Amino acid sequence: MEKKTDTINKHLSYHSQEPSLVGVNILKQQLKTVDNKPGVYQMLNQTGDVLYVGKALNLRKRISNYTIIGRLPIRIQRMIAETRSLEIITTHTEAEALLLECNLIKKLRPRYNILLRDDKSFPYILITKHPTAPALTKHRGAKNIPGSYYGPFLSGQAVNSTIIDLQRAFLLRSCSDHVYANRSRPCLLYQIKRCAAPCVGKINTADYFSLVEQAQNFLTGKNVEIQNQLRMHMQQASEALNYEMAANYRDRLRALTHIQTQQHIFIDGLGDTDMLGFYQEGNQSCIQVFLYRNGANYGSKAYFPIHHHDVSAAEIVSAFISQFYSTQTPPPTILVSHPLSDREFLEKALSNKSNLKIKIISPKQGIKQKALEQAQENAKNSLLRRLADTASQKTLLHKLAEYFALPTVPNRIEVYDNSHLQGTNAFGAMIVAGPEGFIKNAYRKFAIRPDEITNTNDDYAMMRQVFRRRFKKDLPQSDNNFPDLILVDGGKGQLQAVCTVLNELDINQISLIAIAKGPERNSGQETFFTTDQQELKLPKNDPLLHFLQRLRDEAHRFVIGAHRQGRQKQMYSSPLDEITGIGPKRKKALLLHFGSAKEVARAGIDDLQRIPGINLDTAKRIYSHFHDQNN
Repeated sequence: MEKKTDTINKHLSYHSQEPSLVGVNILKQQLKTVDNKPGVYQMLNQTGDVLYVGKALNLRKRISNYTIIGRLPIRIQRMIAETRSLEIITTHTEAEALLLECNLIKKLRPRYNILLRDDKSFPYILITKHPTAPALTKHRGAKNIPGSYYGPFLSGQAVNSTIIDLQRAFLLRSCSDHVYANRSRPCLLYQIKRCAAPCVGKINTADYFSLVEQAQNFLTGKNVEIQNQLRMHMQQASEALNYEMAANYRDRLRALTHIQTQQHIFIDGLGDTDMLGFYQEGNQSCIQVFLYRNGANYGSKAYFPIHHHDVSAAEIVSAFISQFYSTQTPPPTILVSHPLSDREFLEKALSNKSNLKIKIISPKQGIKQKALEQAQENAKNSLLRRLADTASQKTLLHKLAEYFALPTVPNRIEVYDNSHLQGTNAFGAMIVAGPEGFIKNAYRKFAIRPDEITNTNDDYAMMRQVFRRRFKKDLPQSDNNFPDLILVDGGKGQLQAVCTVLNELDINQISLIAIAKGPERNSGQETFFTTDQQELKLPKNDPLLHFLQRLRDEAHRFVIGAHRQGRQKQMYSSPLDEITGIGPKRKKALLLHFGSAKEVARAGIDDLQRIPGINLDTAKRIYSHFHDQNN
């Protein structure tokens, strides 16, 4: 990958030209050094902020299109008028350009790009590769565990439910390999008939692998064959008067039927396909994604890309495909409701990325076209619900501004809370909400630094530390992510702590409200404190009270999660982790020899030197670490 950045001649007389012509002339000047290669380009304004990130199969041809200003939409003309420099990155392949574009858009979030907010990875069902007893688990992230992956699923809850039914149907273990290797008696899952207990020999290896094969066949679409086999075995057991065995087969059949019921729709001949239904109303759009694997519905999810009002449907769908499949593996077929001008580029890039032959199709008739119409109808319903929710949210924000006499209707609300256990594993958290609800990619958590406060039980000191870290390097002069309103979980003391920090930083344009629970900590008895010494209460059934409670509860949920993660991490940490030069291999060798970190602490230098990989200097360092701490 090659990167070229040209600095435009400082002596170019910008002020003597029309603004749009300035940008055009800059692009024309840049064209002299642009190659006919694939790559990514970034348009920057006068302050160096990135306005737009784009990809191209032929960079020179794409950039030259921007110089014919009269043929461009008004939105693009405005962008060219703001452009003062251009940055070019050439790549070797279309796939590399596609991936780089997506990464830059996520990182820079340019104003003129179509932005996809939620692009997290989806969960899979994994049957691990194991010599005696493969496990059935949920997996999210890189596919670096040997085994067979099935999915993706658009809902983690759906995967959990499906795994439970698969356990009932095929009795595969779900425990870790460590737990499996160290069991001496069956666990509870064996008792409730969700595991065959291969760990203690309740089933032999051949029979267990037969169950694994059945599960794999079912997950690859051979469900009718598996169900017929189970019915036959149930009938045979019944005829042999083995009613308990017959009942087991019956229960397994019911579990498979329940999975198919959850999948709602099975479309014969669809195979592995993603359907993208698009609907637009006003300035907002929705893309409803349906995932089908082996013809079975693996779930759907609505996405609401951020874009300007004059962007075409084809542009939005194309940008969505680029960003969505930067983190997901595309199936062989992607059905879209609108023909795409860059379809061939996307197909080639996705095919190179996934090593599959990818086809993007806009069907005009048949089963696929009818299925896509259903996806579009779902997109319409999702967008209308979102518009209704947004209208309700905006009404509440207006009521909030009116009730608390705020200078403006808040567009960004930040809510803060702290959590700790007797001063240990202390965390602060910030959640963010706006007219469209919670903005989860803006959430932040702060591990409290105990060396910066005198008492780790001091909630006020923790709150002051959180606010200094949040605002000290993030002053409001040019920050679009600066809050209009801060909501603090607590009373007058927490409010005063926040005011102290903001006054230190000379920040006085943010409205502050503290929300304190009633004397018995009952929900509905909250008191609100403001900076002008007011104490306010809202009626128990007031929608505004419920709205503020939801904000407070979301902050509480988020900070409790951070606190629990911190505690869990501490539980699994070892004093050996704190010693410089002790990596995983030496740590393992020490624990295998001595049995525990406590015994390592008791060992002498000569004993430590006997461990492979521990020389005299390292042994002295380990010994000093523990004995210096005890003095």
